[in-house]
Formats: sequence, structure tokens, C-alpha cells
Amino acid sequence: MPDKAQATKADALWANRPYHRDWLLGEANGLFDFFQTNALNPKGGFYDLDRKGQPLNRNNPVRGIHASARMVHCYAIGDLLGRPGAADIVDHGMRYLWNVHRDQKHGGYFWQADDTGAVDSSKQGYGHAFVLLAASSAKCVGHPLADEMLADITEVIDTRFWEKDHGAIAEEFSADWQPVPGYRGQNSNMHLTESLMAAFEVTGERHYLDKAESIADLIINRRAREEAFRVAEHFDESWSVDPTYYHANEMFRPAGTTPGHWLEWARLLLQLWVLGGKRHGWMPEAARGLFFQSMALGWDKDKGGFFYTLDWANSPDKRSKLWWPLCEGAAAAHFLNQHAESDFHEESYRKIWSYIANNSLDREFGGWHEELTEDGKPSNSLFPGKGDIYHALQACLIPLFPAEGSLTKMIAGVPLKI
Repeated sequence: MPDKAQATKADALWANRPYHRDWLLGEANGLFDFFQTNALNPKGGFYDLDRKGQPLNRNNPVRGIHASARMVHCYAIGDLLGRPGAADIVDHGMRYLWNVHRDQKHGGYFWQADDTGAVDSSKQGYGHAFVLLAASSAKCVGHPLADEMLADITEVIDTRFWEKDHGAIAEEFSADWQPVPGYRGQNSNMHLTESLMAAFEVTGERHYLDKAESIADLIINRRAREEAFRVAEHFDESWSVDPTYYHANEMFRPAGTTPGHWLEWARLLLQLWVLGGKRHGWMPEAARGLFFQSMALGWDKDKGGFFYTLDWANSPDKRSKLWWPLCEGAAAAHFLNQHAESDFHEESYRKIWSYIANNSLDREFGGWHEELTEDGKPSNSLFPGKGDIYHALQACLIPLFPAEGSLTKMIAGVPLKI
């Protein structure tokens, strides 16, 4: 039994206070409301939305596979919570993934599609990671396509993407599976780690967890540790860090380092540590190190918020304040408070949520500003509107459940308490 002092300290955590928990649930419901109706494209898939929540392009817009898969995942969460209409969103997204994004000739899933079929027929590791997440989450709510999609995407990852010699996945292939040489990326592997854990939770099949542990060992225990727990984004085919890498698409492959991914890994490592039976002592150590470095180097001490990227001398490079690092920071701080409680982790949790409340929430039109300037003003240099629910929704809901698994697993097994 915890003593009185321990109980009092636990009660003082924001994540345990009824008002804060009710506030988080209210923000989650606001996100569900913002995306549930207007994002649905009746021809299949989902629209990206502008600031007011209207479709950015109604005339045959291109749909990225990650966006459709994330909507499936998020509304599966809504269905598990008991949200009316969420199951219909899951069904809509699953059928678009299966009938349009899936390459019925060569196998795998196209990166981008429109009303007529593939627009960008490349096979991206990042996109396939989210298909695995969508299938796993859909299985939690009993969608009829979930088992078939889960088996299909698992085979594709195993036979096409997985590189056993390195213990991680390759990045990209052409439609007919010709490899695109010269690059390996941590971002696709990080999201695959999340998805592999979700697949393990819904199937109990250990091979998913083994792959997740392998990726984490490569990218964090070896490469990030070598860089004082700064996560390198870009590698060559032998998984040596490429500090000079540049790609025009700064949304998915920003140059330098990205503190938001250090935060995301901090949470994922603790989740992986729990799911694996707490066998790997380096995981909580690394999670603490990653979180500390993100706050020490990535947080703007004058104006608040996380800089989008740093250079390798630890100076801010892209100084925009994006919503998703804040989301990952809040979620990581909660996980750390559950497994390595400290005043620093709680102070950070409060600091991050206070910045979000004062800057990132769009009280005029709903949803969140996905991009702010260095000074905290709404901006659209990287993101055209409000195209994503995934990071913000999870940030709102993760603190409402035990920090012991994915949201789908926790919601299915633990009653929500406010």
C-alpha cells in the first residue's frame, strides 16, 4: 500500500486531477467533431481540411495513404470509447485502403491515390507502417476486413521491406518492387515500431514484438546513444548516419535532427519496455535521456514550444513550432511520470500543455493550428491547413489511461475514469 505522502503526490499530478482529465476529454471530443463529418470524401478516403474545417480541394483530391490509415486508427479509438458514427468512419477508410490503395497486381500499397486509382504508385515504408496500424486498430473493433488486411500487410513487410541483416526496414520501392537505393530513414521505422506493438497486442504473435525491439535497438540503443541521445533522421544503406542529407520534402524528411521524434521515441520505448516484460533496462534509461535532451535543446526557453529542427551543433534550424512535437512531448511526459515520476517530468507536462492551450488550439474555428511561427502565430509554410487528427487526439487521450500499452489496448481493457 502506498503511504499517505505518496498518495498525495500522485493526486497532485495533473493527469490524475478530475478537472484536467475532463478538459482533455473535451479537447479530444472537439477533434472528433472537427474531422468526423467534413473530412469524409463520399468517393472514398478523406479530404485534407482548411483552417475552417472545409475540404481543401473537393475536385478529385489526392489522398495519402498515411492520412486514410490514421483516420481508421483514430476512429477505431472513438468506436472503442463508444462514439456514435465512429464505426462508419473506420469502414469508409478501410474500404478505401483495401480497394484503392492496395496494389492488386504487384502487392503492397500505393503511396498516393485519387478517385481513379494510384497517383504516386511508389511503395513507402512510412505508408505501410500506418496500414499495419490501421489493420490492427480495425481488428480491435471487429471490422470484417481487418484480419485479411493484417495478414496481407504483415506478409508485405516481412517479404519486401524487412532487412534481417540490419533489423529494420528499407525505405522505398517502385510499384513493381524495384528498390530505390541509397537511403534508410528512422521515421518510417519509428512508426513501424508503434504499429508492430499494436499488431502484437491484437494477435499475441511474438514476431511483431521482436521486430519492434530490433528497430529500437538499432535506432536508439546504438545510433542515438552514439549521438548523446539525439535521434538521427537519415542514414545510408548500411545504417550509418548521414548528417548532410537534404530532401525537398521537409514535412517527412527534414534536415538535421527533429526533437519531436526524440519525444515520440521516449514514449514508444517505455511502451515497448512494458510489453516486452521490462527485460531491457536500457529502454527506460534511453527514454529519460531522450526526453531530457528534447527539453534542454529543443524547447524554446524564451517563447515556448519546440523548434521543428536543430542542426548538428544543437542550434535551431527550422524555427517553426509544429503541433505534433508538442503532442508527443505531452504524451512522453505522461509515460515518464508513470514509470519514472519526477518533478521535472511533471513540470514539463504542465509546461507543454499550457503552451498548447495558449497557442495551438484554434478557438475560432476548432481543431488545432498545425503550424505556428517562432513567435506562436498561425502559419502554413509546411502544412496547408488542418489535415491530421492522429497526434493531437492521442495526446489528449493517452493521459486518461494507464501507460502500459497502445490506446486501443488500454481503452478495450480499462474503463475510462474522469
